[in-house]
Amino acid sequence: MVENDSVTEKKPRIRPIVRLGFFLISHSNYVSLLCFLSGIVALLLLPILANNTYISENALMPGSANSMLSTQHVSHANKFINDLTHSDIESHKTVAQYMSALDAEVTYHKFYPQLNQFHPLHFFTSSDSGIISKNISCSSLGINVAGIIRAPRGDGKEAIVLVTPYNPKKVGPGEALSLGIAYSVFSLLSRVTWLAKDVIWLVADSQYGEYSAVSAWLREYQAPVFHEAEIVNSETCNDSIAISELGQNPYSDRNSYGGFRRAGTMAAALVIKVDEQGNHHEDSLNIYPEASNGQMPNLDLINIVNYLGVHKTGFRIKVKKMFSLLGSRWLNTLGGIFESLGQIARSLNPQWKFGISATEYVEGAATLASSMYSQGLGVPTGSHGAFRDYQVDAITLKISPKDSPTKMIRRNDFILRGGRLIEGVIRSINNLLEKFHQSFFLYLLSSSSKYVSVGVYMIPFALLVAPLPIVAASLHADASKSTLQSTYSSEVEVSHKSWKWLNSARKVLVIHLWGAVVSLLPYFLYQIPNSTPTTNFTVWGILSAFSLIILYFILGSPIFEAAPSQPEKGEWASLKSVTISTAFIGLSLMSVINFATAEIGALLIVPICLMARPLKLDAQARSWRALLRATCNLALGFIAFPPVAYFLVKGAFEDFNGTNVGDYWNWVESLWTWNSATYLYVGIVHLPCWALCIHILFHPC
Repeated sequence: MVENDSVTEKKPRIRPIVRLGFFLISHSNYVSLLCFLSGIVALLLLPILANNTYISENALMPGSANSMLSTQHVSHANKFINDLTHSDIESHKTVAQYMSALDAEVTYHKFYPQLNQFHPLHFFTSSDSGIISKNISCSSLGINVAGIIRAPRGDGKEAIVLVTPYNPKKVGPGEALSLGIAYSVFSLLSRVTWLAKDVIWLVADSQYGEYSAVSAWLREYQAPVFHEAEIVNSETCNDSIAISELGQNPYSDRNSYGGFRRAGTMAAALVIKVDEQGNHHEDSLNIYPEASNGQMPNLDLINIVNYLGVHKTGFRIKVKKMFSLLGSRWLNTLGGIFESLGQIARSLNPQWKFGISATEYVEGAATLASSMYSQGLGVPTGSHGAFRDYQVDAITLKISPKDSPTKMIRRNDFILRGGRLIEGVIRSINNLLEKFHQSFFLYLLSSSSKYVSVGVYMIPFALLVAPLPIVAASLHADASKSTLQSTYSSEVEVSHKSWKWLNSARKVLVIHLWGAVVSLLPYFLYQIPNSTPTTNFTVWGILSAFSLIILYFILGSPIFEAAPSQPEKGEWASLKSVTISTAFIGLSLMSVINFATAEIGALLIVPICLMARPLKLDAQARSWRALLRATCNLALGFIAFPPVAYFLVKGAFEDFNGTNVGDYWNWVESLWTWNSATYLYVGIVHLPCWALCIHILFHPC
């Protein structure tokens, strides 16, 4: 006898992860609201979650040796500054003579001014397009002076670079002082015996821009390119440069070279600048680490400068912060709340170290906002960004003296302290046996001594974008369920309805193609001569609208249906599902390229993607809840529009005085000039998703 239990089929057990998925999809509205609010809270908690910085690489050993820079080097630097500012000899020749007197290998590097012209293919190359102006002449040449000290204990395979930008047409007091600090260090390094890496001092001709001069020299150093204009004018311009005149100096005959001289692989680079205006409080040092597309140098390089500046030379180390947030009432109130919560937590358990003072929270939040904003723009904050294009760790050190350089009484002390700081950093880098690799490359700074690592700041972003796939799956499941429950439809009609999301995908594809066209339009607008930014922005907007109409007719995408059929009336949910999916993919990809851009973009685009619903349905509901949702959708649609978002952010962090539509064109122009991926994100991801959400709001369901 066969028992019935033996033939009874067992029901398949549903795995817990599948049950969790069903639960999240069935409660998508509550889950999305909880995740988004949690992401905002986690973002506000970042200043509290910041960790103290520390030296990861033990070989650096900052401050382990006494400084060798003396007052004698300072006196030589003062003589160099006086000759540079009061001599009738051309400044680059004066610099070369002093370098040659230190037995350094001196070379001139000639370069032509570059045209910052938008070209779509340049986004896949370096930030320097390499396009040379057609109207070049010998007078338009830029001349960099590079001096190389060969390390007595080195093998010529590694080098450390010092960069001091200056304008040879008019050397300002700040530039002269930065050259003096670099010369004092260079004169010391030419005599020491412990140097294991070659040292390159690049005096960059910044009359056409600091970045352009450094980038031109780096391009020749790393990957020399022979331009046609350079070949044509090489003979005619040699006489004007008169390198042979360097022979007036007794040391120049054996140390000056006509060709381009190189050292080893660059271990790190320091850009030294002195502020023209004193801050009237104390000597301070500002660190600028951001490079193109949010790239940051190894955190150990900043940690060395911070340690030596605080503990050895007495500088107040600062990083850029958004000063408009320091006086923000809501931020101060929030800081007071977190401070109170921290006190309560410590009263319950003294080992809980949650919470910081309100003042520290506000300053940390202002610094974090500035760090995220600078990384999000993707534009370098100094000429050090040119080194990051070649994967060389570099930062800009801008020293602000207590008094103005023109009337500074304590010049000797200032040069001595600044020189000892640079000497200490070079000595630490000199100790490295390999490239920087121990510490973080992905981080946000909340102060010069605190950072937020990638494992922490990715949490707010993950919480912000987590509702997108959940809501997309919920909308698709609801649409499939309604299709299967259609009892009066034939099997063919049900199958046709189940694939109706392809029509939505076609619409989304068309809009994203339109976004790509809009991103390419500035290439043609840039050819218009003598056009103002306001005119360019207006023409850009008109052509963008016109291109959308053309795509509508060519690809046959029924975006603006006059009388939709009955099956198309519920299509908005499927369209929203596909739109949310593409927004999630775009934000996720952008987080890999530039996290800060993805974080800011998520704050702007995720709310409108989640809340988008046809206004006609809310009007038919005639309830306060529907009216509130429609109002929020209109407000979010207005805020998420890229030009409006730009003006609101600019007004929040700066002011609205003198703001016009041409400012947005100038901002966009700066993005494509520096090949910022933010430009591609705005044109190909953010703008199309915004347009689709607006289409959903006005969908004739």
